Amino acid sequence: MSFSLESIQQLGLSAADAIAPKKQELGQEQFLKLMTTQLTHQDPTKPMENGDFLAQMAQFSTVEGIGDLRTSFEDFATSMTSSQALEASGLVGRSVSYSGNEGTLDIGGTLTGNVNLKSASNEVTVKISDQNGNVVKTLSLGTKAEGMAKFEWDGQKDDGTYATPGVYSIAAEAKVDGNNTALETFVSAKVESVDLRDASKGVVLNLGQLGNVEFSKVKQVF
Repeated sequence: MSFSLESIQQLGLSAADAIAPKKQELGQEQFLKLMTTQLTHQDPTKPMENGDFLAQMAQFSTVEGIGDLRTSFEDFATSMTSSQALEASGLVGRSVSYSGNEGTLDIGGTLTGNVNLKSASNEVTVKISDQNGNVVKTLSLGTKAEGMAKFEWDGQKDDGTYATPGVYSIAAEAKVDGNNTALETFVSAKVESVDLRDASKGVVLNLGQLGNVEFSKVKQVF
């Protein structure tokens, strides 16, 4: 939309003010004043078409609406982050379950988790390996229905000795229709702290030796 110098001057603006590259926003009141002045001083032989007038009004309304919508979304995102942070802070000291292939064996404790079966199987196994890739324990879960099946390892290895506390790898599989199928594993771990420093990742949970996991990936809280 364009305005004549005469129209601008009648609004109390100087030519310098109109030309100077100041970073100012055109409010609704100023817009309507300019629009009224433009209509008052238009060429009687070439009046503004109704379509042009409506297009200018629609353009202003659209820009203003987009700005309001962006502000609303920013406020909503801030509210969601604050709510999520408050909820996550209550998890410190509790155990959560998330999709992963490593678990921690604590002193006098157990390594626990779940396997996710897409269909029933009469032969489900979970293999626990040390950091060198050696299988130290094979857990036979037997027949399991479709869904989540829990496993638990007390630290005793296949040779009868007890494993050193630390981080171990987990791999599960099930025989379905005569074929061995890899299964997704969910590991249980205790939350030690909450990290909010990286806004791009949202709330991040510190799981000690297992490192960090995004709060959005948590499937269950104990």
